[in-house]
Amino acid sequence: GFSMSIYDVTSRSIYLRWPKFSGASSYRVTATAVNTVGHSLLAHFSDVTLKGTLTPLIPNTIYAIQAEAIDKNGIILAETKIMQSTAPDIPVIDQAYSKLSNSITVEWRAVPGATSYLLTAQDGDFFIETVVTNSPGTVTGLKPATLYRITVRSINSGGKSQPSPFRKAKTVLAAPILSVSSPSCNSIAVSWKAVYMAAGFSVFLMRSDGLGRMLKENTTNTSLIFTNLDPGTLYTIKAYAWNVNGIPGDDFTYNQRTSPKAPEDVQVAFNSGALRAIVSWMPTEGALTYSVTASSGLLKLKCNTSSASCMVPSLQCGSEYYVSVTAYNDAGPSKPTDAVSLKTIPCAPVNVSIEEDEPGHLLVSWSSVNFGHYYVAFVKSDDGLEVHCNTSHTQCHFQSDCGFTYFISVFAYNKAGQSPLGDVFNYTTAPCCPSDFRAAVVSSDTVRVTWAPVRGAEMYQTRAVGWSGAVLCNDTAAACTLSDLQCDTRYNITVYSFSEARGSNTSCVSKHVATAPCSPEIKNISKEALSVISVHWQSNNKEATYIVTARGEAGLWHCTSSGSSCTLINLPCGSAFSVSAIARSPAGQSLPSYSVPLETAPCCPNDLILTQVTQSVTNISWSVGMGAQTYVTTLESPKGQAKCHTLQNYCLLGCITCGTNYTVSLKAISETGLTSSCTYQGYSSSACCPSGVKLYRLGHNGIRVYWRASDETINYNTDLHGSKGNFTCSPSSGLSHCDITEIPCGDVYTVAVSPVTDKGPKLTFCPKKIYS
Repeated sequence: GFSMSIYDVTSRSIYLRWPKFSGASSYRVTATAVNTVGHSLLAHFSDVTLKGTLTPLIPNTIYAIQAEAIDKNGIILAETKIMQSTAPDIPVIDQAYSKLSNSITVEWRAVPGATSYLLTAQDGDFFIETVVTNSPGTVTGLKPATLYRITVRSINSGGKSQPSPFRKAKTVLAAPILSVSSPSCNSIAVSWKAVYMAAGFSVFLMRSDGLGRMLKENTTNTSLIFTNLDPGTLYTIKAYAWNVNGIPGDDFTYNQRTSPKAPEDVQVAFNSGALRAIVSWMPTEGALTYSVTASSGLLKLKCNTSSASCMVPSLQCGSEYYVSVTAYNDAGPSKPTDAVSLKTIPCAPVNVSIEEDEPGHLLVSWSSVNFGHYYVAFVKSDDGLEVHCNTSHTQCHFQSDCGFTYFISVFAYNKAGQSPLGDVFNYTTAPCCPSDFRAAVVSSDTVRVTWAPVRGAEMYQTRAVGWSGAVLCNDTAAACTLSDLQCDTRYNITVYSFSEARGSNTSCVSKHVATAPCSPEIKNISKEALSVISVHWQSNNKEATYIVTARGEAGLWHCTSSGSSCTLINLPCGSAFSVSAIARSPAGQSLPSYSVPLETAPCCPNDLILTQVTQSVTNISWSVGMGAQTYVTTLESPKGQAKCHTLQNYCLLGCITCGTNYTVSLKAISETGLTSSCTYQGYSSSACCPSGVKLYRLGHNGIRVYWRASDETINYNTDLHGSKGNFTCSPSSGLSHCDITEIPCGDVYTVAVSPVTDKGPKLTFCPKKIYS
């Protein structure tokens, strides 16, 4: 239950402590050198003393230390034992000096048994300790230009020795902290803050590649400039401060490159289509990057590159840019190159106005633009035809046609090229006027106006102005009918064309058109003769010619007069007519008057044919007589009369005497009882047939025919008809027989003898004989 501990050790002392032991009235401590013969140390302590110091001891020596608790009777109550080495001997400083502003280097003689050393630099209450293994040793973390007390303690496993006698040493001046820049391509500016306790400064400069000579400057200022340097070159700068004794302090080294030289041979190529510029130059020594600046007023455009060319995009039209190139490296920029002027293409002209100062002439005007040397205005019509005008002014005149839409664009030009396409304007001229409209009088109160469609017109208005007012007609078609006009009136008619874009063309020419005369009114029709009719009407027109028309199935008959009556002549028979009158003037003709009916007597048939059916019966037929409903035919001779009344156009008359001359007459009677008496050429009935016809054979192939003539002046024909042929015999005048030969045998023949007629077919009604 009794123990002992060591709380400190020096070269010649060991410091102990122990806990109070119950019953002990004193304590006895013995230290015996282990490796040294005859050296021991005994110390007594009272019961109230619980720690103690063993000294003097031998440095760097291991001691066996025994502590005993003793009661008041001298009896040992308890004991404990430990082994402890003393610290090495106290070092002796040979010298202490400073090479760096934050450290002091100390040199001392080696101490036997020391495994390390504790260096202490003290400045008032401030101290810094550093453990090193041998001499020399350096204390760091010190303040520049400061006087320190330096001590050294040796250390082994047992502890530390007492501090050595101190030496005073002062740290050197701090290094100036350089701020270096290259204000120009051939200079480097060096500046620094004041260094505590510094009397002056030394600054060295040389090329980092070792070429050239080293420059040195001594100064008491805190800045200086090195000039006449190589552009774009890396330099090494070294500087230190020195005190009043000329002792240099820490040095500071800095690498600085001079800024590059301004690029040369700057070229600017402008791309007018893309509004961008390609800037190129000769590379400059030491430049890492380049910056191109295109300035126009407050606007600045930049592009950066590491090559020897750069594209400046997004240039504005109508601007003058001053283009400069600056080279950069880690030292900063070069001087900008002399600005190269770049004038871009002009902007598209604005405030474009189009006006038609007079029909057929367009005036295109616009505002002038910056750097616009001349202008070209293009006018393209909607039919594809394009014209242009090249001018240095701000307006152009163009020929225009009515009804066209023109698309106008204006470009400005200079040496850089053509302006961008601006707004494309369109201008629609007024629609064309119908140049040659035709006004046709349809009736007394209606005029039909037609015209050829004109270009640009979407609608037409036809306006007729007369003494009684105006009549309007609006339509999209190229025709208009003006109705409800006054007859026999003069109107001023104009056709206007309209379009939604331009409105009405008010320059259209009008025409004077008179309406047709008013319709006359027939008052009376009188029959002057069989085919002569007088028509009377009421005249109510200023100047008109009246035409009376009798219209029927037979055709038209007219009479004309400028008065109030006229006579229709040569009206055909058997016709029903509708008689009307119209008035006609240079303006046209009126509507017809109300019609009045008229009927003429029926016509005599043109053709009348008499055909003798038998010797005593004759058939009369005739063509239809126009207007006739019934007919009465009469054959009359001194020997008697034959009459027939019929609805047909033929009739059989009996009791006719052969070989007799008759007069022929016919009456045509209409439905209303009008009668026409018709006389025709006389009619002679046919000669009488022969009598007593007899046949005689002449051999095997012949026949003789005999007859008895009714009149010796009549000639007869004999006809033989069979299945094997037909044969005819015509005897000489006065003979009453005839021979027919070369008749094929074995056939049955019909034999007829009939009088010879001057014209017409042979008579077929005479008796016939059969011959086999």
